[in-house]
Amino acid sequence: MDIQTVTAWIRARAELLRTARDTGATSTELAVLAGALLVGAGLLVVAIRAKLMEKIGIINGG
Repeated sequence: MDIQTVTAWIRARAELLRTARDTGATSTELAVLAGALLVGAGLLVVAIRAKLMEKIGIINGG
């Protein structure tokens, strides 16, 4: 799953919830949005960790 795709989806859902404020947001919609934020954060951590491991490998192998 691509971080940019998750980010775009989160922004679209958040905007939808903002514009549909009159009808209210269900707890399921908020749970899905929170889950997407957690997935995005997890992907970011994995990407940072992979980049750091790559740099450490360069340093140790150099």
